[in-house]
Amino acid sequence: VQLQASGAGSVQAGGSLRLSCAASSAKYRATISNNGMGWFRQAPGKEREFVATISWNGQNTNHADSVKGRFTTSRDNAENTIYLQMNNLKFEDTAVYYCAAARGAWAATTATSYRYWGQGTLVTVSS
Repeated sequence: VQLQASGAGSVQAGGSLRLSCAASSAKYRATISNNGMGWFRQAPGKEREFVATISWNGQNTNHADSVKGRFTTSRDNAENTIYLQMNNLKFEDTAVYYCAAARGAWAATTATSYRYWGQGTLVTVSS
């Protein structure tokens, strides 16, 4: 299963971006609508870290403390797409962002809970 993230780019601090993640092929779209999904990021020189997760039905979400109140993950199963709305971006949010599909239907915060990963997309925040 290939996941494709879009919507990244460069923005000034305080700005907003919205990332989207969808399956690259129609035959894999059910993977998104049936599974928990998550967002992770990796900044230069740092380890990959959890950002946000959402259960298959959207009823359960969890966000890292560093992004709470600024980032919101959501999903549209009719479109087989998940989103990460990022507001009030900070310089330290600069990273490659990855979407991932969990092994099960529920939200998960650990990378080992995820089976399929997108290729990553770069978000750059200038101060």
